[in-house]
Amino acid sequence: MKWIITVLLTALLSFALCLFLPWWSIAIAAFAVSLCIPMKPWKSFLSGFLALLILWGGLSAWISGENNHLLAGKISVLILNDNNPFLLILMTACIGAVVGGFAALSGSLLRYSVHKS
Repeated sequence: MKWIITVLLTALLSFALCLFLPWWSIAIAAFAVSLCIPMKPWKSFLSGFLALLILWGGLSAWISGENNHLLAGKISVLILNDNNPFLLILMTACIGAVVGGFAALSGSLLRYSVHKS
């Protein structure tokens, strides 16, 4: 139950921070949630990873769907040399997930090292 709350709280805080701050504020959100809620480091990594994978994947799919995947298709041709907007959405989600996962892991390890001392 604590893990699900951590995932939801990370996603909600990341969404709220991104309304006012740059994209990398997702790392601040994942770090803060993982620092405040004690969990094992691998669970913290998975919670941050999953929260941002769902958030960024869902938001980028929704934004791309609003314009019938035209912009994502053109950008995927530039980046991937293939007109595949869904692969670009997956890449976007994975980038956010890796940032969130490692930020959550850092928060958990900081909590562990301070508590251990």
